[in-house]
Amino acid sequence: MSAADRLFVKMCEDILEEGFSSRGQKVRARWEDGAEAHTVKKFGVVNRYDLQEEFPAITLRPTAIKTAVDEMLWIWQKKSNNINDLNSRIWDSWADETGSIGKAYGYQMGIKYRFPQGEMDQVDNVIWQLKNTPYSRRIMTNIYNFSDLADMGLEPCAYSMTFNVTGDRLNAVLNQRSQDILAANNWNVVQYSVLIHMLAQVSGLKAGELVHVIADAHIYDRHIDIIKEMIKRPQYPAPKFTLNPEIKDFYDFTVDDIRIEDYQTNPQIRNIPVAV
Repeated sequence: MSAADRLFVKMCEDILEEGFSSRGQKVRARWEDGAEAHTVKKFGVVNRYDLQEEFPAITLRPTAIKTAVDEMLWIWQKKSNNINDLNSRIWDSWADETGSIGKAYGYQMGIKYRFPQGEMDQVDNVIWQLKNTPYSRRIMTNIYNFSDLADMGLEPCAYSMTFNVTGDRLNAVLNQRSQDILAANNWNVVQYSVLIHMLAQVSGLKAGELVHVIADAHIYDRHIDIIKEMIKRPQYPAPKFTLNPEIKDFYDFTVDDIRIEDYQTNPQIRNIPVAV
């Protein structure tokens, strides 16, 4: 059975059984009908995924892997902040009339900084270091830029990656300030697992471990019954994942270079309400 399923079920059970409810507290998020969107949450959840053991897509319901990766490439490869460069509509609620989400996500990845090896953006710096100084303890990105927060459609949720090489394996810590567990947990896990695979391939390394640190891991009130049903579902083996081995440049990857096989899942859950 999938290790990712077991982790997901345990995390949800912990949140539901031991979590703190925001009922009675002032909250920012609202449902489409204007009602306050309350949550049950746990602070400081840490999940570890061994990417050599399996590709961590849950089977409790399907994760749209290629759509998730398209979003990741929109941020890390296109370095875009405009939803017109994205194939899905998941960012529409945070975009202005031009399609911009402001100085958020991809915008931050495209900013150039002065590094010892020259001027480049954060993504190019990571790739340069993985190829030239892989055992550095300074290989990281951070898009939570305080000077630009007022100009962001949404302050970054997944905001920092720290990369670390052990032997020939590329590991990474993903830091996330907040996560809607039902809507986004496995989505983010899949995205950054693929990112590690891609960066490892173009750097002559193998994918190692993803450590996902979530400061505020929450289940929304209108998601509780959905989660309770979902975590009782059958669990299946994780799918097989491969990348096109011919790609040697990170900027050449497309979603078509991903191959997913034997992905057996339970039925999709439709019309999940999303708080904004």
